[in-house]
This record gives sequence, structure tokens and C-alpha cells, in this order.
Amino acid sequence: MRRMDWITETTLRIAAATGLDAGPLLVDATQAEILLDLAGFAAHDSGDRTNAPLLCFVLGRAIAQGADLEIVGRAVRGDAPA
Repeated sequence: MRRMDWITETTLRIAAATGLDAGPLLVDATQAEILLDLAGFAAHDSGDRTNAPLLCFVLGRAIAQGADLEIVGRAVRGDAPA
């Protein structure tokens, strides 16, 4: 099973199990690329691969509160004003 098929199917199961609207939860190819890049950055920059999933959780929380993924990504890399 391809990565996007798996994440889409898993997202749909999560939405069904929780009663949430699946639309806002779905990850498109561009978002997936950004998230995977940031997860890799977190693991390599910190020297601790466990920071990758933790960062993705923080990113999800930030986006749930209205933050833009690209702006948050620049902040993670230190390319955005504090």
C-alpha cells in the first residue's frame, strides 16, 4: 500500500471513529512533503529522531489553532521572525 493511500484510509477511520469531519484532517501531497521534510529536519537537527513525531504533533496543534503550515515550517527552521 502506498503511503498516501495508507494515511488517507487511516484518516478516514479516525474521522469515522471520532465523529470528526474527515475533510480538514486529510493530508494532501504538498502537505505530506512539507511534514516529512520537517520531521527529517527535526530528527537531524536535534540529533534525536523521537523529535520528529513530537514536532508533527506540535505542528498539528498549531495548524488546528489557525497557523499556516508553511509559516510554521519556516519557524521550525529558524527562517521566520519570532
